[in-house]
Amino acid sequence: MGVTRARPESLEWLDAAARALLAARLETALRRARAAAGPALADGGGTIAAVTVPAPAGIDPSGVVAASRRADEPWFCFEQPDRDGTALAALGCARAIEAHGAERFRIATRAWRALAAEAVADPPSGPSGSGLVAVGGFAFAPEGGSAPQWSGFAPAQGSGGATGLRGFAPASLVVPEVAFARRGDELQLTVAAHATADDTVEGLLERIDARLAGLRVAPLPLLDPAPHGRYDVVSAMPPEHYESAVARAVERIHAGELEKVVLAREVQVHAPVAHDPGAILGALRDAFPGCYVYAVGRGGATFVGATPELLVRRDGERASTVALAGSTRRSADPAVDDHLGEALLRSDKNRGEQAIVTRRIAQALRPHAVWVAAAPEPTVIRIANIQHLATPIRAQLSKPLGAIALADLLHPTPAVGGEPFGTAERMIPELEGFDRGWYAGPVGWTDGNGDGELCVALRCALLRGTVAHCYAGVGVVRDSDPAGELAETEIKLQALLPVLAG
Repeated sequence: MGVTRARPESLEWLDAAARALLAARLETALRRARAAAGPALADGGGTIAAVTVPAPAGIDPSGVVAASRRADEPWFCFEQPDRDGTALAALGCARAIEAHGAERFRIATRAWRALAAEAVADPPSGPSGSGLVAVGGFAFAPEGGSAPQWSGFAPAQGSGGATGLRGFAPASLVVPEVAFARRGDELQLTVAAHATADDTVEGLLERIDARLAGLRVAPLPLLDPAPHGRYDVVSAMPPEHYESAVARAVERIHAGELEKVVLAREVQVHAPVAHDPGAILGALRDAFPGCYVYAVGRGGATFVGATPELLVRRDGERASTVALAGSTRRSADPAVDDHLGEALLRSDKNRGEQAIVTRRIAQALRPHAVWVAAAPEPTVIRIANIQHLATPIRAQLSKPLGAIALADLLHPTPAVGGEPFGTAERMIPELEGFDRGWYAGPVGWTDGNGDGELCVALRCALLRGTVAHCYAGVGVVRDSDPAGELAETEIKLQALLPVLAG
């Protein structure tokens, strides 16, 4: 997508009619906030007011957000370029929703429903993600993110004086102050403010005007083509530790404890200068246009990645997902590449691993659906450095489950957890030896209708200053070979290491 040549200060983000509409909605929100008997959420009361308008054509939503973010404030980018330029990019925190524990999805769902029902905003229309949205993600484990690199992932509070983030939480959603949604040539801007009983319309409008005045129209920055200094790539634990973990998992599978467990490893990239999350996001977007490319910025850290795996997309009463498991490398030789893909399709190990994932996803959806349909045979999908087996799955919902509730049903699939998960859940931290944080957790968005889209956070890194913590895992089954599984993690890490290590 091109970038407008208009100077930022020449852009009129809200015309007079939109600003008058927003002022009227702020007045309504203030009346509701002052009339409320008590807080709607545990962290305070108030009502959201928002307006959605067409945005200037040609701007890059992620570029604007990356260039305009303030120090330590939340920001979010979520794109799938090959899907007609689909993008959602957001900035700031009008309201935050956080939760801990096994009920974190349900707590977040209830809080978002209450907040969205009370909000004074346009109904969702236009590109997916238009209108009032909540963006963010969930840690893999109910209390994930206790390791030092994840601590303080969220800032002490949202910008603009709004009720904000108190600290890292295993469930963390933000209602942004500014959000851009794009599909094809259609681009919309949503501006939101959190009105409390002590606010005034004039004060809230001043805050919004200052927020919009600070927007910078720019493309995502480029990586330094000739970086100076030494880049060190080190495993957080010796590779032998990972091979030993795989061997122990295979033993327990043969003993009948479980069918499959996914084991991950961490590799760190130490750079001579701070990693630039905007430039890394841009490089991933260019290299993996068919993937979900995402960045979640909190405090001084950014969680960034490019994943091929959709956890769930909810559009009205339809839900869709993809069972993704089994992989092999790519080749620059088309004939060899095709041969590798055919071998993947014929591999009993990979087909078995893929079937486990497909079966469990269908089982999870079936009690909540009129019908669930899975493709009869997996197909091979190819991204820049790897090939996967994939089975699309669709469902017609029988009850109004929103995107976050559906994510609760499906997370974690056996593609990132194991089967049965109750056994795998105890085994994963024991064998891996590290805190996954948001690795393999859901990242995405939901709107006021409950529609939304969440991917599985794979091929990812947590950027904090000069250190990038990269994560990759593989499914361990009965026939897994420890050396082979280690080699597969190296293939998956190649999505990020060339970008991060100069």
